[in-house]
Amino acid sequence: MNYIGSKYSLLDFLQETITEVTGITDGEGFTFADLFAGTGIVGATYKSKGFTVLSNDIQYYSYVLNKHYTENSESHHPELLDELNSLPGIEGFIYNNYCEGSGSGRNYYTNYNGMKCDAIRTRLQELLDDGTIDSSTYFWYLASLISSIDRYANTASVYGAFLKHIKKVAAKEFELEMLPVIQGPKGKAYNENINQLVRKISGDILYLDPPYNARQYCTNYHVLETIARYDNPTLRGKTGLREYSQQKSEFCSKRTVATVFDDLIANANFKYIFLSYNNEGLMSLDTIAEKMNKYGTYKCYTKDYRRFKADTEDNRKIAANSTTEYLHCLIKK
Repeated sequence: MNYIGSKYSLLDFLQETITEVTGITDGEGFTFADLFAGTGIVGATYKSKGFTVLSNDIQYYSYVLNKHYTENSESHHPELLDELNSLPGIEGFIYNNYCEGSGSGRNYYTNYNGMKCDAIRTRLQELLDDGTIDSSTYFWYLASLISSIDRYANTASVYGAFLKHIKKVAAKEFELEMLPVIQGPKGKAYNENINQLVRKISGDILYLDPPYNARQYCTNYHVLETIARYDNPTLRGKTGLREYSQQKSEFCSKRTVATVFDDLIANANFKYIFLSYNNEGLMSLDTIAEKMNKYGTYKCYTKDYRRFKADTEDNRKIAANSTTEYLHCLIKK
C-alpha cells in the first residue's frame, strides 16, 4: 500500500540498528511490539524472524491488516478467492457513497470497482455470520480486500480528496489479490489507544512509529476505514468523511504530543524501546532526547531517505527532496 510513514524502504536500517543495540539475532522466545502498526510491515518482518509480535493501531483498517499478519500462520480456504472474484457487483454502500455513477458526487472508485468491492465485502460478512468461515479466514480475506482495493483508488495519494477524472490505474477492473501469510509464532493484534494499552502488556522490544505531524490518519484513510467496518456511517462534506473524533491521535497535536510521549515511555514495560521519527516532526530532537534520557541509556541513529511522494503530488512547496529518519534508542532502567 502507498502509505504515509511506511517503513518499507527503511527496513534494513531498522533491523540492523535494533540488532546492534539489543544483540538479539534470533527472535525465538522474545516479544516484539509494534504499537503504531500502520500496514504492519515492521511487525510482519519480525514475526518472520521468530519473534512473538504484539501489534496495535487505533485505526480499524490497520487492525484488520495486522490481525491477519500477526495472528495467521496458515492459509484458510484459499479456494474462496475464485468465488469472490467471480461475484457480480452490487450497489452497496461503497458504490452509493464513493462512486460518481450513484450521484454521490464522489469519484474515489469507478462504478464497476465500487460495486465489486461491495459484493465481496457483503459476501465475506455473510460467510462469517453463517459460520461458513471462521474469523481467521475472514480477517485474511478482509485484509486482502483493503490492501487490494487501495491500488484502484482514484486519488493522488491519500483519501483526503479524489481526482476529477479517472486515472489510468484506477480505471482497471478490480481483482482481489491475497496478502501473504507470514510464518512465525502467533502473536496478538489490538485496536486500542496506545497509552492505555501499554499499561497492560510487556515484552522485550517496543517499536514506536507515531504520526509526525498534524495530519490525522483517520481523515487520510477514511474510505478504507469504512470498507473495513462496513457500518453504514453518516458521511459529511465533499469527501464523505465519517465521524472520527474517537480516533484522533494526540500525537498529531503540538500541544499534547510531548506529554503523551512521556507518559508512553514511562509506562512501557519493555527493556528496549525504539522510536522512529524524522527531522520535520512535531517533537524536536531535543525534546525526544530529554524525555528518553529520563528513563535509561539513550542513543540516536540516523538515515537519509526520499520523501513520501504525496508531497509532490499535492503540490506542496517543500524544497527538500529527502528527509532524515531518526531512530531513537532507549535501554530502559
